[in-house]
Amino acid sequence: MSAEATNPGAPIRRRGRPRIDLRRLGRVALLGPVSRDRLPDAIAHVAEAHRAHHPDADLSVLRRAYVLAESSHRGQMRKSGEPYITHPLAVTLILAELGAETTTLTASLLHDTVEDTEVTLDQVREQFGEEVCYLVDGVTKLEKVDYGAAAEPETFRKMLVATGDDVRVMSIKLADRLHNMRTLGVMRPEKQARIAKVTRDVLIPLAERLGVQALKTELEDLVFAILHPEEYAHTQAVISAAAGASDPLTAIAGQVSSVLREAGIPAEVAVRPRHFVSVHRVRIKRGELRGSDFGRLLVLVGEDADCYAVLGELHTCFTPVISEFKDFIAAPKFNLYQSLHTAVVGPDGEVAEVLIRTHRMHKVAEAGVIALGNPYAADSGAQSAEPADGERADPTRPGWLSRLLQWQQSAPDPDTFWTTLRADLAQDREITVFRTDGGTLGLPAGASCVDAAYAQYGDAAHSCIGARVNGRLATLSTVLGDGDTVQLLLAEDAASGPSPDWLDHARTPAARIAITGWLDAHPQDAEDARTGQDADREPGPQPAQPARTGQASPAGRTASAVVEQPDATVRLAGCCTPVPPDDVTGFTVRGGAAVTVHRLECPQVARMEAVGRVPVAVSWGDAVACRVTLVAESFGRPRLLADLTEAIAGADAAVVSATVEPPSEQRVRHTYTLQLPDAAGLPALMRAMRDVPGVYDVSRAQHPAAAL
Repeated sequence: MSAEATNPGAPIRRRGRPRIDLRRLGRVALLGPVSRDRLPDAIAHVAEAHRAHHPDADLSVLRRAYVLAESSHRGQMRKSGEPYITHPLAVTLILAELGAETTTLTASLLHDTVEDTEVTLDQVREQFGEEVCYLVDGVTKLEKVDYGAAAEPETFRKMLVATGDDVRVMSIKLADRLHNMRTLGVMRPEKQARIAKVTRDVLIPLAERLGVQALKTELEDLVFAILHPEEYAHTQAVISAAAGASDPLTAIAGQVSSVLREAGIPAEVAVRPRHFVSVHRVRIKRGELRGSDFGRLLVLVGEDADCYAVLGELHTCFTPVISEFKDFIAAPKFNLYQSLHTAVVGPDGEVAEVLIRTHRMHKVAEAGVIALGNPYAADSGAQSAEPADGERADPTRPGWLSRLLQWQQSAPDPDTFWTTLRADLAQDREITVFRTDGGTLGLPAGASCVDAAYAQYGDAAHSCIGARVNGRLATLSTVLGDGDTVQLLLAEDAASGPSPDWLDHARTPAARIAITGWLDAHPQDAEDARTGQDADREPGPQPAQPARTGQASPAGRTASAVVEQPDATVRLAGCCTPVPPDDVTGFTVRGGAAVTVHRLECPQVARMEAVGRVPVAVSWGDAVACRVTLVAESFGRPRLLADLTEAIAGADAAVVSATVEPPSEQRVRHTYTLQLPDAAGLPALMRAMRDVPGVYDVSRAQHPAAAL
């Protein structure tokens, strides 16, 4: 956040171009505060940039904030040798140029006063109000004296929690980091690299997710220059060489302007140069760069409908590259971005990428949440700044931020939080899936049913046994797509838990933290699941085996198995689904709190005895209801599934879950978990299923032991 005070005589080396004349501002700042009747000269440029976006803004509060900041920072110097006040001035100018409102600029001027001077939060609150105080507190770092090595991750945790209540906190932090990166050249190389890596892993993804492209692109270039100096130098040379050549985009831009003018569509057409990292990525993707690869055409119009009118004219008058078309207006990105993307071929064969958007879309594309102003103002459309629970509901809070705030509560360890935060921010695409109750879930691309379960149910998802995706039964490992409808199925036994295998399918931190926490709290159950001993919690199909979901069966709900441990919960193993009158044995799990019952011929029994597990005697009680898993092998034909289901219903059995594997050599395998009112009816049920035309075998499910 703030740069360390240092010797004014330190050498000055800058990376990037300063947006303001820091030396001139420094001289103005050293003159001290000015009279109350006029705005200080040192922030006149900030006022000018602010008034360009907010003509009626009250600048008196900025004057008061500057006076407090200048007087409190007086005598402090940056490592670059500039008076320290130049830093909050530069940060404030960055935000003013992006259109931030007055409260944000006021807090920006004061953002380092509480951290680096004698000014207190109470003073800020008294002079500037609760909102400015909240923003300043949000960006104030935690002391290393108090937190040691955990200071940086805990500072980011604090900042993100504050951002969840007010996104302007992160706006100030991003501008603060940008100015520090611009002047990072005075630091030691190893410190430059450390700061650049944190910027790359945390701040740049946050800028992307908040839609602040203007800050994100410059941060990317500055990080690129520090962490990859050779590639940066090469890219710089390539761009410099191209600057002297004829620009085909300029010619195509003129042709596009003529086409739109003749069509009567008011539009501004400009060539938008790519930044260094963008050129580097294109060079890696395509190898040799074309003349049109150094920029894109930007077409700005007044209304949404004009965007599609422009698209129609371009595709009519030029040859479109259909594979390059994307509609982010009808389906905006999760970071507020809206635009039409296309590419057309010019008369000389040059391919020009084109961005089509309205002026408002362009403002939001550049400034993201900063362009939304104060989310709590009366005209912002917010319902109320203060809901009943006392916490402000930020109307700009995106779904990814809500998920982040949720999982960070379950990651008290700073190292876990820091590692998980970087992994979470590395997931740069989001999907929306629909729940059967009409709600939606926002998930990262590649998320599975496991992630959906924990997103919807939290810790209650430990008992999830399967899902229906778009109406079809699916395993928990199923990867969800944008627009899918998902229904999660929970076991009746809420005490059941996840398998370690679920971690292989979990993309979201919330799911991974919850699963890991349960496994750590139940080490014996976790070990049982790893070795295949408690197979009724395995989450999905084994290779070349029928798909199955877990089941948990406390005594009394299915066939009653009796053991000589009165307080133990008795569970029937899902690997072999024992039913009366099978010969059975049991093994204790959860430190003796539960007993899992297996058929004697189950491969798991030999495996557990081989590792020294002592079997428990089990007998069948009086209850005759049972749950069993059957596998039907058949030849594929129309209506086979309907006929099998009818045969099962005719035997008075209820289908708990069912899966059908993809046909292989015209053969199909069906796996059913069924609830029978009387175990004695199992042989008749199996005969009825075998009598279905096309079915050549029905057997009890029995899965092999998993490899250690």
